[in-house]
Amino acid sequence: MSPAARRNRVNPPGSPQPGGPVFLVVGVIGRPHGLRGDLHFHVLTDFPERLEQGTQVFIGETHVPYQIAQLKDHGKKSLLHLQGVDTRQEAELLRNARMYVRTADRPALPDGEYYQHEVIGLPVIDEAGLVLGVVREIISTGANDVLVVRGESYGEILIPRLDDVVLQVDLEIGNITVRLPTGLLP
Repeated sequence: MSPAARRNRVNPPGSPQPGGPVFLVVGVIGRPHGLRGDLHFHVLTDFPERLEQGTQVFIGETHVPYQIAQLKDHGKKSLLHLQGVDTRQEAELLRNARMYVRTADRPALPDGEYYQHEVIGLPVIDEAGLVLGVVREIISTGANDVLVVRGESYGEILIPRLDDVVLQVDLEIGNITVRLPTGLLP
């Protein structure tokens, strides 16, 4: 059985990883627009197509449930209308709140692709088994992502997410195996 098949049997695509987040941020609500409860909305997700009429979302740190009544492009931002938010005053109460979806509702990714929250916190080891540290952040550079790895022995290491450098991301075991280019370690 392939590693992906094993992983999918244990944690089917879309299922939250044990100890992982229950909600994922998909955007930030801005100021009200007009008098009927419409809101400016800044999309943060890589999957904006899943935010459509009828999608259940959760607003604020207390994750109050709402359904999207309408979401449409409006220049650099989007205009959002939530069911039950029908006045400017009701919309104003949601200003600057984060909008979430359940982790379990996220779309499945192709084999070999991972959500950032699945990778952050994983230990990074080299081919010889030396623990280099833990992924603390991922920087998107445009050309490729860079893993920010921090550990006691080497401090902070910036590891490019390239196929010949990042050899394996194993969510089932819970680690990342790398082959570091010469000179990357201090």
